[in-house]
Amino acid sequence: MEVTLAFVIGGLYAAGIYLMMRRSIVKLIIGLALLGHAANLLIFTIGRLVRGAPPIIDHGKTHLIGQFADPVPEALILTAIVIGFGVSAFAIVLIWRSHETVGTDDLDEMRSTDSFD
Repeated sequence: MEVTLAFVIGGLYAAGIYLMMRRSIVKLIIGLALLGHAANLLIFTIGRLVRGAPPIIDHGKTHLIGQFADPVPEALILTAIVIGFGVSAFAIVLIWRSHETVGTDDLDEMRSTDSFD
């Protein structure tokens, strides 16, 4: 499973970097979102993938024995997902407003902050 996720993470990083090098601001934001998802998957994979082994200490024991899932990366990823949704919503509104003001989504044509009214 880790090998499959490694290829998926590599593909997401490659697609995100490719989209970030395009001239469109929409593709830039989509590329940044893909990089965020790849980073979340990387953190999730580093925290060990263990199916059916929650990190619960049995009664009378002092520490975990055997394989168990680490809850810290899962909590970090959950927080990153919520922050990512907020940043994506802000970026969508920013793209919409800049396209409304400038009339294009090409980064090379967005040289001035003055509106063309």
